Amino acid sequence: MEPPTPSPDPETTTRRYVTGRAEPADGYGRYLELLHGNFTALPDERRGPFLRSMRDDARQVSDAELEFMLQPGRMVDWRTRLTAAWLIGFDRRTRFRAMLGGLLLASELVYAGQGYCFALSRFGQPEDATILAAYLDRYLPQTDRHYNQPDAMGGLLHLDYQLGTTEAARFLGPDGLWSRSAFARQDPVSRADRMALLCDIAEWIMTTD
Repeated sequence: MEPPTPSPDPETTTRRYVTGRAEPADGYGRYLELLHGNFTALPDERRGPFLRSMRDDARQVSDAELEFMLQPGRMVDWRTRLTAAWLIGFDRRTRFRAMLGGLLLASELVYAGQGYCFALSRFGQPEDATILAAYLDRYLPQTDRHYNQPDAMGGLLHLDYQLGTTEAARFLGPDGLWSRSAFARQDPVSRADRMALLCDIAEWIMTTD
């Protein structure tokens, strides 16, 4: 019988992956560059090292560490969930699809949903579109809840472009949920373009040594 896998150390895991540093330090952490995809605006001399560190950690982080950072069923910090979702998306660990989908539909924490939408978009399969569509069905009618509807719509449109499907069409017609939502004035195509950029960057760095 194999010995049980030891539980990840919270402090070490947070420093390594969420703040992106092996040792404690002041200043911004990795999660702030992932938030809103802020890393795309970094100057070249900072963006390259940031992406390489994401690539290396996305390859090396264990499933146990990722699940520890996500901790479904617990109200953990949004920073850990956001970071875990981005790492999962970079490395396309589709075995986390169901967990990410459940967390997205629950929408328990601010900002973390951005990472879930990215990861599902990066997975790039019809079942990911199904999850994003289910989220939009649930939350677009709730005009008082400004969550991750634009990210989900951008991801769904991106998947339509990639898969040759039309899953987003029913949301975007004249009487669709998008036009009746709190986000009606936002351009969903621009959100799809943004998601495509994030996925392209991830694909490029993950296939570059």
